[in-house]
Amino acid sequence: MKHICAITFDLDDTLWDNRPVLMEAEQQLYDWLVRYYPRIGKRYTLEDMRSLRIDLYRKDPTLRHDISGLRRASLRQAAEAAGYDPALAEPAFAVFLEARHKIELYDDVIPALQRLKGAGYSLGSMTNGNADVGRLGISRLFDFSLTAESVGRAKPDPLMFEEACRHAGVEPAQLAHVGDEADTDLAGGQAAGVTVIWMNRTKQPRAPGITPHAEVRDMRELLSLFGLD
Repeated sequence: MKHICAITFDLDDTLWDNRPVLMEAEQQLYDWLVRYYPRIGKRYTLEDMRSLRIDLYRKDPTLRHDISGLRRASLRQAAEAAGYDPALAEPAFAVFLEARHKIELYDDVIPALQRLKGAGYSLGSMTNGNADVGRLGISRLFDFSLTAESVGRAKPDPLMFEEACRHAGVEPAQLAHVGDEADTDLAGGQAAGVTVIWMNRTKQPRAPGITPHAEVRDMRELLSLFGLD
């Protein structure tokens, strides 16, 4: 990895366990809707709200790189169907977003990022979701942060990785991307010509047809990969 000058990190399920966070955030949003807009609760279950988002995602390709826009659109649709002002989507989304940022970083994350930054690597975050490293209090550890919404494309689109190279001031061969998803992080990085490192914390089997340049179980193994153990 001596040729690597910059490293980007996926966020959800790479730096923290995201599934329980999203489940709790969606539950808090649904409870809020039921309390203040009860007709929505009578018309939709929590699972119905999830199905509504999936349907919108399939019907509108422009929402595939705008997860926040997708959730707002589903909230507007639910509001109108229940006879409410669709403008309720904004305060409702704020409830979700607040809960969505109540994450707990894996305990190896901050020490590893500090070590990498101290070693001179340019660090970036890259997410298809709407987690904001500024709201999480870790923006100081990154030199830049990219989202699918800000770029206008979502991983695995190579543009995400090209933008990372531009921000870091490096060529694709000098960038390593660390992520947990084979079909977005690994496939997208490979298509863009960057080094891809699979963060496989849960010991999943490898996806057919996708071979990462390296596989690590945690941030300690990542440090070892870069000779910083």
